[in-house]
Amino acid sequence: MKRIFLLLLFFFLLCACSQQPATETLPGSVPEKEGVSSKGIHHFIEAVEQSGQEWHSFMLLRHGKMIAEGWWNPYRSDLKHTMYSVSKTFTSTATGFAVSEGKLTVDDRVVSFFPEQAPDTVSDHLAALRVKDLLCMAAGQNPEPFGIVRGQNWVKSFLSVPIVDEPGAKFLYNSIATYMLSAILQKVTGEKLIDYLVQ
Repeated sequence: MKRIFLLLLFFFLLCACSQQPATETLPGSVPEKEGVSSKGIHHFIEAVEQSGQEWHSFMLLRHGKMIAEGWWNPYRSDLKHTMYSVSKTFTSTATGFAVSEGKLTVDDRVVSFFPEQAPDTVSDHLAALRVKDLLCMAAGQNPEPFGIVRGQNWVKSFLSVPIVDEPGAKFLYNSIATYMLSAILQKVTGEKLIDYLVQ
């Protein structure tokens, strides 16, 4: 199941990045024929329109068939589209797989995976930091500790950055939180993230 999901996700990303419209590479079908309500899709699109979020496109695949797709102006299927933060998608997906396999829980404390790299004095906030806080980008560090990538040991550097807000209380974009998730996954699976996903 994990491989099928990953292959579908990878295929979707390839289609989204391709210059060719996705409908030329995927067979189409009618939503009801694939067990999906057209009315439900319509309600979803209406909710998207009212959300205030900027959407570029929408594609819905079911049983390997395209059952709904569309683009918001000025975006089109034939335009190349830059994708950001894809690593977060793959890392959170891998975390979900590891949780389902019982390798960790989202309530596990981050510092418990790296006791040897924790600071000599572990603050209350650091002790409270959970896997779910990393997933939600609510680690409590402010600003994002992006500067730690200049160092050699990103895990130790991340754990040494003060956590000023209660973990889980405030969203703040944090790319290094995604790195920490991958480090936790490597610890609990014994594999690099990419190897864990493709096995």
